Order: sequence, then C-alpha cells, then structure tokens
Amino acid sequence: MAVAAPIAPASPLILSSQIGNRQLIAAACPAATALGLFPGMAVTQARALSPGLDVRVAEPAADRAMLDALALHAARHWTPIAAVTADGLWLDLSGVAHLFGGEARFCARVVGFCHRLGLTARIAVAGTPGAAHALARFGREPVERIDGGREAQALAGLPLVALRLTPEALSAAARFGLERIGDLLPLPRGPLARRLGLASVRRLDEALGRIAEPIVPLIPPEMPVAVRRLLEPIGTAEAIEQVIGDLLADLVERLRARGLGARRLVLALDRVDGSAQRLAIGTVLASRDADHLARLFHLRIERIDPGLGIETMRLSAPGTEPLGATPFGAVLAGDHRPADLSTLVDQLAGRAGADALFTVGAIETDVPERATARTAPLANPSGWPAWKRPVRLLRRPEPLTGVVALLPDHPPRRFSWRGSIHAVVAGDGPERIHGEWWRREGEVWAVRDYFRVEDEMGARFWLFRRGDGVDGATGDLSWHMHGLFG
Repeated sequence: MAVAAPIAPASPLILSSQIGNRQLIAAACPAATALGLFPGMAVTQARALSPGLDVRVAEPAADRAMLDALALHAARHWTPIAAVTADGLWLDLSGVAHLFGGEARFCARVVGFCHRLGLTARIAVAGTPGAAHALARFGREPVERIDGGREAQALAGLPLVALRLTPEALSAAARFGLERIGDLLPLPRGPLARRLGLASVRRLDEALGRIAEPIVPLIPPEMPVAVRRLLEPIGTAEAIEQVIGDLLADLVERLRARGLGARRLVLALDRVDGSAQRLAIGTVLASRDADHLARLFHLRIERIDPGLGIETMRLSAPGTEPLGATPFGAVLAGDHRPADLSTLVDQLAGRAGADALFTVGAIETDVPERATARTAPLANPSGWPAWKRPVRLLRRPEPLTGVVALLPDHPPRRFSWRGSIHAVVAGDGPERIHGEWWRREGEVWAVRDYFRVEDEMGARFWLFRRGDGVDGATGDLSWHMHGLFG
C-alpha cells in the first residue's frame, strides 16, 4: 500500500527551490499543474504564464519530518512495517488489514485521518510496492486497489515516470518513442537494458513482481523502562518510595544516555493477587532530575493501594523530549541565572491538578471576550493590544443602569452597577472596537466605545457603550460593565 498526501491549496501554488543561480519549481499543486506548470520549470517562466501564482519556498527538511511523524504513527497504530518514500508512505498490510475490517475500510480510515490533519490523500493497494507507488500518484481514482498478479494490466496505461526512472532514462525513452509503461512490456530485456539502463529494467520488474522490492521499515524508538521484581511483597509507603527512587535512578541513566528528558512517567505496580495499579505524573518541561521526579510521586503516594502486597514495579517514560546539557557559562561568569519555575509548577499541578494551572494567552481578535485563551503555565504569550486591559474580565458584559453621560465621546459621570451607585471622578477613552462582520450578520455595523473610569472610592472599571452615538445602526447606546482594574 502506498499513500501520497499533498496539500490542497485554495489557489495555484508552487514550491520553489534554489538550484545554483536558478529558482526552479520543486512541487506544484493540481491547480498549478492544470495551468501547465511542472517541477523543474523555472519560476520566472511560471510567473509569466500565471501572474497571480502563489510562490513559496520549499522546506524539504520540514516535509521529511512530517512524513517521519506520519510513518511513526502508522508503525505504532496501523502496521509494524511502514516506510517513507520521497513524497508519501509505504504501508505493508500483510496480516493486519482484517483488524480494520478489510482493505477498503482501512483505506477509508487513512483518508479520514489525513482529512483531520488538513491533507488530501491518494491511496493505492497492490501486490508490489512499485505498483502501489505508481497507482497512488498516477491512478485515476483517489483510492485504487488491484489484485495480485494484475500489475501489468493496471500499469500499462501509466506514464514511464510512474516507475521512478531517472531523468536520463526518461529522456532516452522519449527519443525512442516510449511513453507508457505498456510500451515496455513486449520489448526484450536485453535491448531495453541497453537503451534505458539496467536500473530501469529492474524498476519495471519490481513493479510487476518479478523481483522483490523489500520495504525498509521505520523502527519506532523503544520506550525507556526500568523494572524491579521484588524478592518479597511490600506494602508500606516508605518501601514503595524507596523502590521508586531506585527505579528513577535507573530510568534517568537510560534517558541521559539517549539525550532525553521525561515529560510523562507511568508507574505500574503488580500486586500478589494478580491485579495492577498505575500512577502517572507529568512535567511542564522535560526533566532528568530524579529528586524532583521523586517529589512528584511523593505527592500522589497516598493513591496507591498495595492490597496484599506489591511484587513488581515498572516505571516507563511514554512521553519524552530531547534534553541537552544546561549551559552554566553565564553563571560561572557571575551573572544571575533566571529563576526556574518549572519545578514549582510541577508540584502545584501535583497537588491541585494539571488543569488548575494556566497562563492567559492572546488570540488575534479585537472583541475582548474572544481575545484570550488558556495556555501552558510557562508559555510566554504575545500579541497583546497596546491599550491597557483589566486584570479581571467578566465572563459576560453586565448592563449598567442610571448612566449619566455626554454623547458621543465622553465617559459616564454616574452609573449604577450591582445595586451600587458610582460617581466617576476621572475617565479615559474612548477605545473604539468594531464587530467581526465575518462571524455573523449582527456584528456588521456593531460598535463598542470602551472607557477606563475611576470612581470617588478609587475603584477603576472598564465599561463600554454600544454604538458610536451618531448612527443608530451601530448600537442601542446601552452601557455595560466588562472588567475591573486592580
């Protein structure tokens, strides 16, 4: 099985790469191909043929990383034999298709998976990798499937480039008038090898199944694991923590040898009655600090029920990240090292739960109630507006009553909120915010004028008036409280 997953852009798109002093097309979307653009063409010529062309720089390293991630997912969830091609994946379905309800349902599953990632996929299932590779890229249907032994009939109408021939072989074939794979089938092997090269004949035989083409699979890295099989069952918290410390020491050595740090650890405990328990911890940053990880387990040690005793303990790290050495040059030179809050965040999350800690991040929108979202505790969000925002933003704007204000550009002098009357002694504004007309029709003409005001008691508020005070279509001139400063 071969999978090719190109991005489907909304307008003609090509990717360019620098070859010497020339900018050449590295890849073209179907819309660009329909305009006569093809890989290898000069970008200047492509712009001349299509002035409105979207040209972006090719990133082969990023493409390869994404394909590697997809192959790793396939090896872990679909089939143990998955490999990366130049622009797609090879999956060996031998012995696994029935687990997904057959080849047709498996193909539908892969198409849906790619769709959720924002990709369009072309899939071919054949008896040889070469035939699947050719049909996935040059077949007529998005999903092609042929029975074993019918490769010659299925490939006969495809162009020679589908066989992954070299440019020199394709040029030689064009000189002899050979355009389709079917043109090669009746030719004797000797003359064909002299004209196109022995490698071209081998590609043909691999696609037809005459020569085996093994798939070199991507091997998922083994999960770091440490195990302790105890001579006698244990049941006290002190004994369990002692074994956890030994497991952490072993696991940290394995992580250090591979240049990794743990983001998630799972402790599995097998009891003498045959039942098992699991205890998981997580860190906000990758860590190999055994003492810190032991403290995180200590915070949850009361959740362990040893029963009649624990005889085996296994510590694994299903979530890891690359972790190199910590630079200490600036510290040795006398500079102060920035405070590391990750250990504090981990311990607070261990007590209150991971969902209780977050940082408020900014979203690209002008409407205040849509402009924030929860992000990771140690994130450094950017994109905040230049205007000051209140420390506390109400979940929903609350209406004000008894408002006394001069229209259209003056803050209120008096208002009532939650049963209390506030006399304003200072105010600043307005900050005008328009509605997001692309979301719904009710915001096409909507306007809010925001003011920062301070009452006679020193409390500061953030409130707004609906409408600009001139055009009735912009709002009904009602006042609302939206936030509090300090």
